[in-house]
Amino acid sequence: MQTITLRARSDEAGTVKLEIPTELADQEIEFVVVMQPVTAQPVDAMGYPIGYFDETYGSFADEPLERNQLPPDVRDELE
Repeated sequence: MQTITLRARSDEAGTVKLEIPTELADQEIEFVVVMQPVTAQPVDAMGYPIGYFDETYGSFADEPLERNQLPPDVRDELE
């Protein structure tokens, strides 16, 4: 099984025509199609969704991240 994600625009009548190249010549193939509209989310100049930092700032304030430092690699001495 192979998963392919496509994005297409419907015409004025609401019709979408898909041409999907396959390596499965002269075979019966089953397709499962899931349609959902693409909603454009407004973004700022840096490409982040509007309000992203307001919603996420301070989210780790109660649970600060801790870094577990590994010991350095032991390397052979240069001759």
